[in-house]
Amino acid sequence: MKYISFTDEPAINPDHFFMKEALKEAQKALALDEVPIGAVIVHGGRIIGRGHNLTEQLNDVTAHAEMQAFTAAANYTGGKYLKDCTLYVTIEPCVMCAGASYWTQISRIVYGARDEKRGFSQVSDRIIHPKTEVLSDVRSEEAASLMKDFFISKRNKL
Repeated sequence: MKYISFTDEPAINPDHFFMKEALKEAQKALALDEVPIGAVIVHGGRIIGRGHNLTEQLNDVTAHAEMQAFTAAANYTGGKYLKDCTLYVTIEPCVMCAGASYWTQISRIVYGARDEKRGFSQVSDRIIHPKTEVLSDVRSEEAASLMKDFFISKRNKL
């Protein structure tokens, strides 16, 4: 797809724009000393749900960024299905979040960096709904850098 800019600003790909919003959510998690993962859900070019990791704050292993965003989007739409929506998440969803995305019937998942240890693709791509399109490696360097720096700082504190 080609993007046209009518200003002096370069045109930005919507996937990059919304991933930047997910990265802002990851920064919120980082500020709380949470694993810096952020997510937004978009429908019709508009963000309808946001989330960042809150597992430590809420003492809840299920309080992942995606789960927070799913809940916010479902509250916004008034329904549990997120057809015609896109999930933007900074890191490849884990099996739990990928399974939840299956039940939401979300149309697209766009993620930044791969998670070689806990990403859903390490187990099976079939966890994702068969009609869900998946796009990876969008602003992956930024997302991976946030994670790497976070864990380096954790190790240095030991």
